[in-house]
Amino acid sequence: MTEAGLFVQPGAVIRGRFRSYGAGRIGRAVALATTLALAACQTIVPRGPVDQPETRPVPTTPRPSTEPEAGLPRDTARHRIALLVPLSGSNAGVGQSIANATMMALLDAQADTIRITNYDTTTGAAAAAQKAIAEGAQLILGPLLSEDVRAVAPVARAARVPVISFSNDVGVAGNGTYLMGYTPAQSIDRVVTYARGRGVTTFAGLVPNGLYGERASTAFLRAVEGAGGQVVSLQPYGRVAGGIGAAAQRLNAKAPYDAVLIADGGATAAAAAPILKRGSGANTRLLGTELWNSESGIASRAGLNGAWFASVSNTLYRQYATKYRARFRAAPYRLSSLGYDAVLLTVRIARDWKMNAPFPETRLRASDGFAGIDGAFRFGRDGVAERALEVQELRDGTAVTVSPAPTGFGG
Repeated sequence: MTEAGLFVQPGAVIRGRFRSYGAGRIGRAVALATTLALAACQTIVPRGPVDQPETRPVPTTPRPSTEPEAGLPRDTARHRIALLVPLSGSNAGVGQSIANATMMALLDAQADTIRITNYDTTTGAAAAAQKAIAEGAQLILGPLLSEDVRAVAPVARAARVPVISFSNDVGVAGNGTYLMGYTPAQSIDRVVTYARGRGVTTFAGLVPNGLYGERASTAFLRAVEGAGGQVVSLQPYGRVAGGIGAAAQRLNAKAPYDAVLIADGGATAAAAAPILKRGSGANTRLLGTELWNSESGIASRAGLNGAWFASVSNTLYRQYATKYRARFRAAPYRLSSLGYDAVLLTVRIARDWKMNAPFPETRLRASDGFAGIDGAFRFGRDGVAERALEVQELRDGTAVTVSPAPTGFGG
């Protein structure tokens, strides 16, 4: 367990040493808190960070212990927030990146009334939640994995502590559990609507077997119907050698069609692309999902040149990533921005959150939503974050925004 807060010693964060940053902050700390914190207006874990991290060691400074006596908090001047992420095991990299991001957000927003304690979910998410609540946590950020959310939710619900998870599994949302993860349904609806507006009328799809594929299929059919288009064929495939290639061949028998959704990562989509182009023609437009946004080097895959996909905006993320690399001497995982934005959301609500009072959960459901590194978002009645997404086109080795994300929500 590690502590994070504006007045906590730098050594509290593993693999990172904090230095003083002035004008180099993302739009300065005050601008961040104002511009990013509020807009008045099974989980996919990436295999690695966005860029290859540097490997030289980073010195850390030991800090005096700030652990509460007998497991009870002594800090009554700050709101206690628990961050539940994997800090050991196979997902430790992404978990630590999220933890680093939350500390960056606290420092950037000058959040001196918030204290974040990190708890490792690898050895038991439910136990981590129980310990966090026993130590005074009034809000839980995380966990990352959907199975951990299922374990944490009943523990938190019994204590009336809201959970803001980083999962994208909509099946675990609701009853005090909120999801900040990027969901396939929203990205599919956005890209289909854009494609329809560009003259695409007939659609086809390749979807993997499993829960993600099932949800992607449902979202795709609904999106096309809602946009006034027609689905010519939808082919499932197993994630085995040659699986998507065989499905692409079956899809070719249903050609022609104007566009094909490939509900999988970029490498898999690139393998199917030449087969699809041969079957339906070189002008067939390929469509991707939110998975593409978290994949490093997606734009360099020649087979996907001209493809469209919807995602959160990368404009502010690039600034964040530059600052993260300077501070931690390593590249962030793409999902770490969820941790940063979760803290900005908390900071904004904390302005009107009375000390030692329960977290004002109703504020999470504000209709005008919030804003952060990943753009505008708001939580729906189902607890899932509705996001303002942009559409990008992969063009000659780069991702070009062809339809900007809305800056807020109209109602």
